[in-house]
Amino acid sequence: MKKKIAIIMGGYSNEAAISLESGAIVYKHLDKERYDLYKIHILKDNWNYRAPNNENYAIDKNDFSIILPSGKITFDCVFNTIHGTPGEDGLLQGYFQLLNMPQTSCNFYQAALTFNKRDLISVLRPYGVKAANAYLLNKGDAVDEDAIINKVKLPCFVKANKSGSSYGVSKVYKKEELLPAINKAYLEDDEILIEQFLKGTEVSVGVITLKGKTTVLPITEIVTENDFFDYEAKYEGKSEEITPARITDAQHKNVCYWAKHIYELLKMTGFSRSEFIFVGDDPYFLEINSCPGLTEKSILPQQAAKAGISLPLLLESAILEVLDKK
Repeated sequence: MKKKIAIIMGGYSNEAAISLESGAIVYKHLDKERYDLYKIHILKDNWNYRAPNNENYAIDKNDFSIILPSGKITFDCVFNTIHGTPGEDGLLQGYFQLLNMPQTSCNFYQAALTFNKRDLISVLRPYGVKAANAYLLNKGDAVDEDAIINKVKLPCFVKANKSGSSYGVSKVYKKEELLPAINKAYLEDDEILIEQFLKGTEVSVGVITLKGKTTVLPITEIVTENDFFDYEAKYEGKSEEITPARITDAQHKNVCYWAKHIYELLKMTGFSRSEFIFVGDDPYFLEINSCPGLTEKSILPQQAAKAGISLPLLLESAILEVLDKK
């Protein structure tokens, strides 16, 4: 009997449109001979199943089910493709755990922690993980521009603490640019992270659980036409993503070690993508994405392809992992 898979997509953040693309790719590539697939749109105003005939059916949030003309549908597994809240910050992970419903991303604590950049770095530093110097602000705090610059120097990055796809991120070169950048970041989040600029090669490292084992995928080097890897660079063709990365053997060994170590240290499951910048041979940690993009142009599928893992196999592996655990 075919398993019923709910592919959740959308979300409540500015990343909703990107998530809908990821969800559509998962729907396209999962084996419909093995699975009954349901596109579930989770949006601020409603949760609904989008049927192939474009009819919408409301989700019953009491048990995450739908009522179709043919009867009630419940699901064997949820494939999570939501970037940002509520699918990447632990809210939906906790909800599905309460329902005892398997889902393909990490657990609620890991999702909440990894979504909060400054808390995550605070947890990782005692284990030897290197990261840029940072100055932290909460909305309403007094802004001491001189103190900020004294700690992180110029240029620096101003970013929303809990946001993805480079929304709310600015690179600041002059003191007078600092306050506008802070106000821009506050449009995305009420917590701000102001980080030291690190000059070096930026890489993205996919780490997944495959057949019960932590697997580090081929590393991708990020080369952007823009000043940094912003939204335009990520999604509008203003960057080059080179897999495998053009790095030294020592850099490769070090970044693979830390990417895998962080994944296992945090007890992550499912797909992840970590970002690092090299200072010499040392990888400095930037962030980890627990629900990375899954479009055909996204970094993680590119890395899997280089490892000989097709997109259908990659996607199915996530389902098999959680169904086997159940």
